[in-house]
Amino acid sequence: MKNDLIELYSDYLLSSSGKTTATGVSELLDNVYSHDQFTRLLSNNEFTSRDLWLYVKPVVRQVECSDGVLIFDDTIQEKQFSKENALNTWHFDHTKNRTVKGINLLNAHYHAGDASIPVAYKLIEKTILYTDLKTKKVRRYAEQTKNEMMREMLMICCHNQLMFRYVLADSWFCSNDNMMFIRHDW
Repeated sequence: MKNDLIELYSDYLLSSSGKTTATGVSELLDNVYSHDQFTRLLSNNEFTSRDLWLYVKPVVRQVECSDGVLIFDDTIQEKQFSKENALNTWHFDHTKNRTVKGINLLNAHYHAGDASIPVAYKLIEKTILYTDLKTKKVRRYAEQTKNEMMREMLMICCHNQLMFRYVLADSWFCSNDNMMFIRHDW
């Protein structure tokens, strides 16, 4: 039952081009499943990158090849009107050249042939509070840098025996530590 709901809700999210809600998916399915069932599914479960991998692994195994690439990228889902916390906080958005309040996500996609499949992700949580000495404002930072998170995700992808030839990422992931890790450590 739970897997059926996850499958239905995932398909709903992938096929929707506008606002998505538990009520919307319920109505789309002629109320075969109530919106409360979807709400409980989403609020009572903490989905992880491991859950994602277990879900997509059969598909990845069908399309993977030795020329596959692993692509790392981060994205920010702006939530400017939501309450600030460790997850929904201020992040620098390079596309806007300023900080925005929202949820920052680092993800890894496996790309082979015409397929592009998410295989890992990490939510950027800024759990450590500090006071900026110049502005006297309380700010946040994460326990791990995005570079450290990327290396950890890469290790997990290697542990999962994902077959790929190249690692692709934006230029700010091109630190010496990352390049040495990619070249020598895996």
